[in-house]
This record gives sequence, C-alpha cells and structure tokens, in this order.
Amino acid sequence: MKIFGIAGHSGMGKTTLLERLVPAIAAHGLVVSLIKHSHKNIDIDRPGKDSYRLRESGCKEVLLMGNDRWALMHELRGAEEPSLDYLLDRMQHCDLVLIEGFKHGNFPKLEVWRAAVGAQTLWPDWPGIIAIASDAPPVAVVEHSVTPGLAHLDLADTAAIATFVLAHAVER
Repeated sequence: MKIFGIAGHSGMGKTTLLERLVPAIAAHGLVVSLIKHSHKNIDIDRPGKDSYRLRESGCKEVLLMGNDRWALMHELRGAEEPSLDYLLDRMQHCDLVLIEGFKHGNFPKLEVWRAAVGAQTLWPDWPGIIAIASDAPPVAVVEHSVTPGLAHLDLADTAAIATFVLAHAVER
C-alpha cells in the first residue's frame, strides 16, 4: 500500500481535484482508497434511524450494512483521535491511499492552491509538501510565499498530476 497526501485551505478545490484524480489513477489498473480528516463533527447517520439510535445509546461501534455499501462508525467519546497509522491499518488492501488532511504527517503531499481564494500557501509550514497544483502561473505562486524549486503543476492537467502522485507516493 502506498500513500500520498492532498493538502490545501478550505475552498481551494481539493475535493474537485480528487474527483478527477481518483478515476485517472484507477485507469492505470490501481485500486484507490481515501482517508479524509475533518476538523468538523461528522455524522453519516441521521437522527431517528435505528443505527443512529443504537449508536447514541452507547455502542462503541456500529456497522451499518446496506445493499450498495457498508460503513463502520466508531465513537471516540472523548478519546484522542486515532493516528493515521492506526486508520491505515484498518483499510482493506489497495494500491494507493490518498490522504486529505493530517497536516503534521510527514508523507509526500501536493498542495492545491488558487490565487483567487486569497490565502497564503500551507507550504512551508506543513511537512511533506513537495508540489503545488495551481490555476496560477508559477510566478504568481512564488509571490504568495512559495520558493522556486518546489514542483508546480497545472491544476487543470489531471493526467500530469496523476503521474506525479504515482511517481512520488511512498510505501507505508
């Protein structure tokens, strides 16, 4: 299993890129999975549903099985968030896990950056960022704090980004 990260401020287009990137990588015959870290409370369940009621009753885990998918919900109940390694150990076999978030993880990452959003780059504060995918020319990115030498990819060139990700993903 190899891993590679996608980073960027909210609103930069990480999910939009991932929606294009996953099928581009899968077209190489690879099985792709994803771990997304959110700083928000998430809930894949809805109040009133049986699984929600049972989870709320105190279950540590609830596995919900449907016709098309299943989901395992694990309640932290005040415990610390698990490490990325812990979560990766729970993933079924795949060729590549794309990781969104886990900003302090020291694994290779591509930062998605758009000048129009008006935020500074995450690089150099986040470890592992080895490239920027942007809709701006490299000179515009440099003006927003990125030093020359960091790989720059055109955000619209999904094939080039997929090639870069596959070349720089690391074994975990």
